[in-house]
Amino acid sequence: MQMPKVNRNESTSLHEQVAAEIRRAIADGEAAQGERLPPAIDLAAILGVNKNTVIRALHILRDEGVLDFTRGRGTRVVGTPERSVLFMKMNELLALAREQGYRRDELVSMILSVR
Repeated sequence: MQMPKVNRNESTSLHEQVAAEIRRAIADGEAAQGERLPPAIDLAAILGVNKNTVIRALHILRDEGVLDFTRGRGTRVVGTPERSVLFMKMNELLALAREQGYRRDELVSMILSVR
């Protein structure tokens, strides 16, 4: 997997840039479903960031359903870029609902009522 170094002058946080680069690598076929990613320390060296920045990005992608962590087996690609986008949009919707004063269960009820 080849990734450019992150841009420290960009307004986007470093961990978000790392997550975006991994998403791009998956979308471009550099990391296929079922494939293991390099260890976080190696990704950090490639990208020129701290290992904790990479770990934070990997957790974001795990929460999006794109990656899976298995002790002793490393980090594997389990999702698709499309699934990642869907999870990102759902999280955006949840954030918007919270800003508007809605709880998660209220949002779910609203979604279920749409036909």
